[in-house]
Amino acid sequence: MITSIQKSSHGLLLLISLFAAGSITARAADLRLGIIGTDTSHAVEFTKVLNDPANTNHVAGARVVTAFKGGSPDIPASFKKVETNAAVMRDKYGVKICDTIEQACAEADAVLIESVDGRTHLAQVKLAIAAKKPFFIDKPLAANLRDALEIIRLTKAAGLPLFTASSLRYGKNTQAVRQGSLGRVLSAETFSPAHLEPTNPNLYWYGIHGCESLFTVMGTGCESVSQRTTPDGRIEVTGTWKGGRTGIFREAEPKAKVQYGGMAKGEKGEAPVGAYDGYAPLVAEIVKFFQTGKSPVPTEETIELFTFMSAAEESMHQGGKPVTTAELLAKAQATTPAKP
Repeated sequence: MITSIQKSSHGLLLLISLFAAGSITARAADLRLGIIGTDTSHAVEFTKVLNDPANTNHVAGARVVTAFKGGSPDIPASFKKVETNAAVMRDKYGVKICDTIEQACAEADAVLIESVDGRTHLAQVKLAIAAKKPFFIDKPLAANLRDALEIIRLTKAAGLPLFTASSLRYGKNTQAVRQGSLGRVLSAETFSPAHLEPTNPNLYWYGIHGCESLFTVMGTGCESVSQRTTPDGRIEVTGTWKGGRTGIFREAEPKAKVQYGGMAKGEKGEAPVGAYDGYAPLVAEIVKFFQTGKSPVPTEETIELFTFMSAAEESMHQGGKPVTTAELLAKAQATTPAKP
């Protein structure tokens, strides 16, 4: 069934119709995935979870069959990993390394955009859409709010669902609060590493992990954001939500034993949130996403998350002054698509 879809010139429309009808279920193991970008450990770790049935965290339903190396020559964290990761994927897990994104897409049923550099994602999304393939985009969705909005626009125009997330969204304790264990969440604080990369702004590079945990439990409704530096030099971002709710993200203490965590307070008490529980829970959601065509994260929440991070950066430039998210989003929308 999947093979006939892939060969059809109308493959995307057929795949969408099968998603809607719930037809891609029993033979989900036939799903062939292509990875774009081997310059992150996620490329190897996701492949390991999907392609190795003996792995204790194995996720059934799909297999990585192709990959395009990619890489960003101005980011050491990218170019130092891209070749090594590609070799592991090829030699240990049988992944075909392709010379072009087009080839990697053509031989797959769906695509994982894994490139560590958010600046590359808009161009890669355009190629996935041109190839008529559904796709997942790893964090960050983009390296600026305008590109993020343009990716969302293009995906919607193509009739595709959008799914982008950090693995931190799927920590057990975070999901329990998300599902209502505390009732309505009144406030939350999360923390994660937030080291910076000059080519990607502020929280977009790594602080996004803790920010995503925060939004997973707080949901939408953030109205203003301010960023300051703590006395010991760490990033601290405070968001004010509608109704007086408050969400805070802090950069983890560099030498702390626990690097991911936090606490949420709700109508029924309080509970820890923000823990890292590995990649398998996210990978399972990705496979389910490709099987059903339904995103587990509302697009509105994704937009707010990236507006929150962009507002934090703007607040930093303004010396910690609160920035209104509605105004910032309106400015970004007015200049979308971003100029080259």
